[in-house]
Amino acid sequence: MTFEVPIIDLTAFVTDGEPDARAATARAIDAAASTVGFMQIVGHGVPQPILDDFAAAQDGFFGLDLEVKKRYRVPPPINRGYSPPKSESLSLSLGVEQASRMNDFFEAFNIGVAASAHPRLELSIIDYAENVWPQEVPDFRPAVSAYFAEAGRVARTLATAFAQALELPAGYFDPFIDHSQDVLRMNNYALPPGTVDLDGELTGMGEHTDYGILTVLWADQVAGLQVLGADGGWHDVAPADGALLVNLGDLMARWTNERWLSTLHRVKPPVVNGTIARRRSAAYFCDGNADAVISTLPSCIGEGSKYEPVSVAEHLRVKLAGSRYLQPNTNAPREAARVLAAQRGERG
Repeated sequence: MTFEVPIIDLTAFVTDGEPDARAATARAIDAAASTVGFMQIVGHGVPQPILDDFAAAQDGFFGLDLEVKKRYRVPPPINRGYSPPKSESLSLSLGVEQASRMNDFFEAFNIGVAASAHPRLELSIIDYAENVWPQEVPDFRPAVSAYFAEAGRVARTLATAFAQALELPAGYFDPFIDHSQDVLRMNNYALPPGTVDLDGELTGMGEHTDYGILTVLWADQVAGLQVLGADGGWHDVAPADGALLVNLGDLMARWTNERWLSTLHRVKPPVVNGTIARRRSAAYFCDGNADAVISTLPSCIGEGSKYEPVSVAEHLRVKLAGSRYLQPNTNAPREAARVLAAQRGERG
């Protein structure tokens, strides 16, 4: 069976298109979510100048000296600011002891929704921490903020389409994401010579599933991202021209009782002439309201739920404890079983 990440045109939902067009898009989303867990989204409406300025802002920050970037580290458990190379291990979020524990060599910078964005709500300053902004790159904050707003719009448009795809009432997901603790993680895989041992098992970002509801990924058209297929093999995936990659997270797999897939993926950047080819990406994680409780959807419960209800905050904290604070996740037995089955080329 050929592995393919389908290209889906979101125009009908971005522009409030005709019912037949929206229904066709919803069917395409359901097919992709049920078989691959990834999709390529075109017709998303993000203006090219915003994308160009966003890319330049990342270049400006990641081009700074390492000691300057380290000034923007934020201590745990706050999920903001700079993460230096080899300071995280995504595989430890899986709850799978066999997963590689090699520290991932990417560097990253996180921003997210802050409590101050919802002054009428009493939100946790841990889950909704204020952002730190690098002063050395004046254009960084406006450019990144502009893209953050656009990615959030795309995520919420997708949530509308998802409700239709899952035979749910219009706006079903709105109460779960109206103060979603969304995070934008900008990743850079170009490191100075001598910082990494270029061996055959080099891992830019270890195998993992995303934690939340859905992820909107902007990325260079450079090889590196690999997705685990139903055949048990790893397949290279790069965005098509003008496309944003979208994949589903563990909360959506729980919500849909595994009708939709949270697919294992990793990053293994190519090594060219003894150096790592540069690759940039930025993942917008739509993770849901911290106080929302995720229970199996009524259209997916079937003969019974595979998961107990869980709050978004509880779920994310144990996941982040694995990736950022190197504590193996021991609270996800069903997810661990699903990951191991996928590694064997099975459907759990």
